[in-house]
Amino acid sequence: MYKSDLFADQFDSPAAKEVHRYAKALVQGFNLIKDDKLLTVNRIIEIQKVLEDNDAGVRRIPGTVLKNTKTGETIYTPPDEPRVIIEALSNLAKYINDDEFHKVDPLIKMAVIHYQFETIHPFFDGNGRTGRIMNVLYLVTNDLLEMPVLYLSRYIIENKSEYYRLLNKVCSENKWEEWILFILWAYKTLQCRVSF
Repeated sequence: MYKSDLFADQFDSPAAKEVHRYAKALVQGFNLIKDDKLLTVNRIIEIQKVLEDNDAGVRRIPGTVLKNTKTGETIYTPPDEPRVIIEALSNLAKYINDDEFHKVDPLIKMAVIHYQFETIHPFFDGNGRTGRIMNVLYLVTNDLLEMPVLYLSRYIIENKSEYYRLLNKVCSENKWEEWILFILWAYKTLQCRVSF
């Protein structure tokens, strides 16, 4: 990682390049929110831009579907009109930044935010990573983290099938409790790892 900061165009592997961009996007996001603690639509787009190293922005072409990787079955079709995507992101930004909009514990709210962002699925690529960066930045905006040091991606990736099962359960059956508990457990597990 240190070498990649010095020589950003030279990576030993695609994974190293991806980790470098993730870290760069996380730092960029932290710099954007550290003064006013607002996670706006433009800032979310900027985080994804750094993460993916392109200016594609919000999806403009219809046809995006989320499929079961084993069966090929379509599990979910996110909104595909740019206007609808921007409206949904604007609504999400209001939810993120306005504590009066929904008075609930920030950790529960983080689970709701993550679900909502993933169902909007605003970008062609990088939605999961952008959403996980948003989780950490949201904890910073609520003074639950001083610095964005938790890597929630690790827990989610280690439990990917359960993550998608619960995400889909909220979408198809409106079952929130298991989803929220999953996200809370991810936070608690990683918090314990950091405290050692």
